[in-house]
Formats: sequence, structure tokens, C-alpha cells
Amino acid sequence: MPFGDGTVDAFFMVDVLHHIPDAREFLGEMQRCLKVGGRVAMIEPANTAWARFIYRNLIDEPFDPQGDWSFPQQDRPVSAANIALPWIVFTRDRERFELEFPSYNIVKLELHTPLRYLVSGGLSVRQLVPSFTYPLVKAVEAAVSPFTRYLAMFQTVVLQKGG
Repeated sequence: MPFGDGTVDAFFMVDVLHHIPDAREFLGEMQRCLKVGGRVAMIEPANTAWARFIYRNLIDEPFDPQGDWSFPQQDRPVSAANIALPWIVFTRDRERFELEFPSYNIVKLELHTPLRYLVSGGLSVRQLVPSFTYPLVKAVEAAVSPFTRYLAMFQTVVLQKGG
């Protein structure tokens, strides 16, 4: 990255990490650039029963929860991905992450958004329900919140660089 050591206050990413061919190198580079107390905030795909069903059946990007922290780079970077990568790094391999990056603290790991992204059409499909139904969709999400660990489509991960 074109930033000096310890010069960046924060990085914010939405659906980025799972497209990075080498998560270890990328996390290390962000760590190098962050100031002490700086944060990395990201919203990434989750790995829940509902999300696995959607990602495996309706999304063209690969979803491999058995994968590692890297994947082969391709000529088409947007289609090069592993949707399960954030879950692999921050949940499945959390102990490994904490050993390899001791200056990072995971200050937030929160599952959310089981329906809104889908009914909005996501990035490439037309909106599935009219905009005026948004409060109803939000209410349904609130009603099913006790089951978020099974239904979430996304997760928010916040890392903070310690001293």
C-alpha cells in the first residue's frame, strides 16, 4: 500500500477481504500502515446455514469453508474470491490469526442482515420487493434475531491495532 508505517487511522471495507488472494499478506500490510489504536472495519459475508445455502446456490463466486487464507489469483479479479475467507480467518482459524497478528485485537465480530441485502437485489439483481416494504423486512429481521447465528448473510469485523 502506498502509505507510510503507522500513518493510517482506519481502513473501511465492504465485501473486499474475500476477494484478496492472500489475506495474510493483506492483513500484514494494513497492520504496517495503521497507527497504534487504528482500526480496520469490514463488512463481509458470513458462514451460517442460510448464507451457505444462498452462496452455494445463487452466487457465482466460490464458497469454500475448507479453504486456506489464500487462493489463486485470476485475470478477472472480481470473480477470484472465496466468500468463506473472512469466516476462515476470524472464526475457524481465530487462534491462528491471534498468534500471527498479536498486535490486532478483534473488538467486534457481529453477524447480521439475513434478508435486507437479498430483497434489495444485492449488487446485480433488481430489487425484489418495493421500497415501502423496507420497514416490514426490517421488522421480520428483528423478529428472527434470536436465530441470527443461523440466518445472517453478513458479519461485521472490527480490528484494532494495539501498542
